[in-house]
Amino acid sequence: MKIKHLIYFRRISQVLFLLLFLFLLMETRLPQNVFLDYSQEIAGPKDIRLNYPVMFFFDMDPLILLTTVLSTHKWLAGAGWALAIIGLTLFLGRFFCSFVCPFGTLHHAIGAIHPAAKGRHAAALNEKTPAQRLKYGLLLMVLVSALFGLNLAGFMDPIALLFRSLSVSILPAVNIGVKEVFDAMATSDIKILNLISYAAEIIVSPVLGFGYPAYQTGFAIGLIVLALLFLNRVRPRFWCRVLCPMGALFGLLSFKSLLNLEKDETRCTGCNKCTAACQGAASPRPGVKWEPVECVRCFNCQHICPEDALSFRFFRRKALKYAPDMGRRAVLTGLTAGIAFPLLSRLDGHIHQASDPRLIRPPGSLTETRFLERCQRCGLCMKACPTNVISPALGEAGLAGIWTPVLNMTTGYCEYSCTLCSSVCPTGAIQPITGKEKISGPIRIGSAFVDRGRCLPWTENGACIVCEEVCPTSPKAVVFREADVAGFGAERLRLKQPYVNLRQCVGCGICENKCPVKGTPAIRVIASGESRSPKNQILLIS
Repeated sequence: MKIKHLIYFRRISQVLFLLLFLFLLMETRLPQNVFLDYSQEIAGPKDIRLNYPVMFFFDMDPLILLTTVLSTHKWLAGAGWALAIIGLTLFLGRFFCSFVCPFGTLHHAIGAIHPAAKGRHAAALNEKTPAQRLKYGLLLMVLVSALFGLNLAGFMDPIALLFRSLSVSILPAVNIGVKEVFDAMATSDIKILNLISYAAEIIVSPVLGFGYPAYQTGFAIGLIVLALLFLNRVRPRFWCRVLCPMGALFGLLSFKSLLNLEKDETRCTGCNKCTAACQGAASPRPGVKWEPVECVRCFNCQHICPEDALSFRFFRRKALKYAPDMGRRAVLTGLTAGIAFPLLSRLDGHIHQASDPRLIRPPGSLTETRFLERCQRCGLCMKACPTNVISPALGEAGLAGIWTPVLNMTTGYCEYSCTLCSSVCPTGAIQPITGKEKISGPIRIGSAFVDRGRCLPWTENGACIVCEEVCPTSPKAVVFREADVAGFGAERLRLKQPYVNLRQCVGCGICENKCPVKGTPAIRVIASGESRSPKNQILLIS
């Protein structure tokens, strides 16, 4: 295959995998032909499953596989894809970074559209720097933390980082902006604008969503990914060279690969075009030691060389000569951080002492310790949730649980028969469950309680039966007792005052979400009574 054909093939592969990633991202949602219905009999609720393998990129992610195996000592379902990537890396080198990785493709594209420098300055920016050792320290930190029971890979794994950033920040922000424009057009006095807004709403809403999504810390998550993309203005593919722990893992796997760069120093004229075009700062120039662990196999150097002094071929080389330059400081820092972070993050007591009452995990979640061993903070469950109840945690789960999924009943509620979050979790932090198991178990994620100081019937301000009406359990967990109460002045009122039957409550949160008392609802859900934690049970329902 000629080198120009190989370059075309790489570009096509990058575009196709990026489009596939975006397509699966959009399809991580409630199928359009499915209508949730909790009025079915407990004996046979219909399970909801997605039509596409939305976990595909996570299944082929070696870093997710490795950290989960280290933290849980258990194998992951679907690990065959990741093993195939590892096998190809041993043979071809860091091909994943240039041919498959959607995050790497974005960095590559931004660097090509707006290069940080041109000509001699571009060659200077593409020289290897000591900062490139940092990614090995981050990789060690992630691996050692996993050994100590805290899975941090999702913070910096490129697949998890990109999916989380798009699903809980970038796309929701775009959705809000588009809807506000359409709403303004719909209220306009110009009829053509009205028609355009209605037509656009029909086309756009099924893709971006129909409401105004809300995710706490969404601003910070979006700002981080935008800053990482902006760093391409400092150095091309800054993320891939300096920060990406999966790139470091591929580098360690590829320093003995069979696909290597062959240099012909007799042909080289010193034009330095190869260095200027290099995406990995791998020192492709003849006369300089090549860095196979940094090379992302983009083949730009061979393609741009006017003298044909460079060529990629399959051959064996002396591996020790090209061993990874990890740097002593990066290694020691990574090891220290990998040991210290899991231990220090437990000092807030959220895991071993008293958990935050707001820490309500999705149905099917493992106990907190096991959950943190597996959760990648990827955002798949948040994107799939049809009611927008799952958000990234901030303080609810302590330092160790930042950005892990937590249920916020003010923005949504856990649909009674829905199990989408459990069906898309790539590591089993949320165990797969069926609708029948969720309802007939029942699987409890918390318990509701009535704040009598805010409840309308209890404060004698008027009648309200919303919480009982929306309660989906059978028999209902919210019940009424009629009481004669003193109204204002000499008036006597007979009101239905709500109580919560803890034996029936599953903590779905629809009562809190629909409560007409805004701000702080008069009925709220806390984590007490959750099925996943024996320590957090309420004795009345044990």
